[in-house]
Amino acid sequence: MFGLVEFNSTFIFQIVNALVIFLVLRHFLFKPVTEMMEKRTKSIEDSFKEAELKTKKSEELKAEYEAKLNEIKEEKNKMIEDATRRAQNRSDEIIAAAQEEADRLAEKARAEIEREKQKMMNELKGEISQLAIGAAEKIIEKDIDENTHKQLIDNFIDKAGETQWQN
Repeated sequence: MFGLVEFNSTFIFQIVNALVIFLVLRHFLFKPVTEMMEKRTKSIEDSFKEAELKTKKSEELKAEYEAKLNEIKEEKNKMIEDATRRAQNRSDEIIAAAQEEADRLAEKARAEIEREKQKMMNELKGEISQLAIGAAEKIIEKDIDENTHKQLIDNFIDKAGETQWQN
């Protein structure tokens, strides 16, 4: 006896029992628990890998979305520029057409004024001719002497000189 532990058949039996329990537990408990732990570890690692893949995919989708968004913005700006340019061109066309119409109307008005002016001049010449013929008839009807004739001509010239002619 060496103290608390005594080396005898009971001790050997206890060691053999402990060894058998260890082997049985190892075979039925440790091995399944270890396999379960390994499966769980692998499952967790797979989840991390899947999360990383999903993160990468979401980043790719985000980049693609941002690229499409920028493309849409550029297209929108181009459409606005095109619409502005078309509106400006149409505005210029309308202004040019209005200017041509105004010029045409002004030229037509000038021509009409010129016709009216010529018409008035012709009417005025006609009236003057009528007056001259009327004056000549009066002169012919009267038996006038040379002094009266000269006086009538001077009166006519004086009256004609007072009137201003416009061309």
